[in-house]
Amino acid sequence: MDTIRCRIKENSTIARIAAWKMKGGNIAIVFGRVIHLHGVSRERFLANTRWVRHEVCHVKQYMENGFWRFLWLYIGDWMRVGYYANRFEKAARLAESNVRELDGVEIT
Repeated sequence: MDTIRCRIKENSTIARIAAWKMKGGNIAIVFGRVIHLHGVSRERFLANTRWVRHEVCHVKQYMENGFWRFLWLYIGDWMRVGYYANRFEKAARLAESNVRELDGVEIT
């Protein structure tokens, strides 16, 4: 199995905009292999294993579908069924309890 490498960007403008849109304080949003954070430090994010698994699942979804195709599918689902019923969010919520989700993952 190849190592999946992703990185964290703290104080991300993209995540700040997402937090405003979602009316939330602490948020992580993934684009490709980058986990963008707003309102939470890298250390606090990494200490929350369920949250890390969730976001890593999104990194894997990008890898499986390709960057633009994933965005297209994700936004399409979001527009049709909303955020919480979106198939990619459902899968990421399931990944939160998958103890193997972070196997082979390197976060820098």
